[in-house]
Amino acid sequence: MYTFEFHKPGSLDEAAAALAAEPEAKLIAGGQTLVPTLRQRLASPAALIDLAAIPGLNIIEQRDARLSIGAMARYAQIITSPLVRKLVPALAQLVEGIGDPLVRNRGTIGGSLCNSDPAADLPAAALALNATLHTNRRSIAAEDFFVDLFETALQPGEILTRIDITPPRRAGYAKFRNPASRYAVVGVFVADTVDGIRVAVTGAGPKVFRQHDFEAALTQQYDPAVLEDIAVSADGLNSDLHASAEYRANLVNVMARRAVNASL
Repeated sequence: MYTFEFHKPGSLDEAAAALAAEPEAKLIAGGQTLVPTLRQRLASPAALIDLAAIPGLNIIEQRDARLSIGAMARYAQIITSPLVRKLVPALAQLVEGIGDPLVRNRGTIGGSLCNSDPAADLPAAALALNATLHTNRRSIAAEDFFVDLFETALQPGEILTRIDITPPRRAGYAKFRNPASRYAVVGVFVADTVDGIRVAVTGAGPKVFRQHDFEAALTQQYDPAVLEDIAVSADGLNSDLHASAEYRANLVNVMARRAVNASL
């Protein structure tokens, strides 16, 4: 570690002011990604701004017909929320498969989404469920939120406050996980939403993305069998020590069929 200033604001306005005063500062939520990064000296922010003391940022509630999850809601809170299990049970099931008990008790939904890790599970849920992400300044559709590897549409000074989701008719998630980290080598979230069938893939590319040919096939017939003969191109997919691009392309199809099965 190294010397840095630490701020623990008591309100969103205070957090925004602290961020404006120190543009090189980093927001910290659960710290499951940022703290290891600091320890490895891969990041050296001048200040950390802890969001944990800001009231209301971890509330899970129903707003009209939508499920609203505060950005500081921890994974364990999402898993045990009766409202999440009632309105979007696939989301609770996805979160149950993240990390280990320590990670699930510390990690937050907002921290994961804002990190835009290419192997994280929650971006797939947000994109497939057509979530709306609200900040202290504006509302951003999940379609526009994830820009690139570890990059989102958040502008300097913006703070994610909550995520709103219209409950789908049915949804399911399946992932082939790395046995050590439990991150997704490939994960696929399938959702039958009011806006149609949406299929989001994580782990396979530099960022989460939709698989439109799967969506078209499932719109015609919602059955995993219709996906069997749809080939997935390996072009642009990740290739590393965990899996080649070709292997990931095959996994996208396999995990998509499993996700559809999970939603039935």
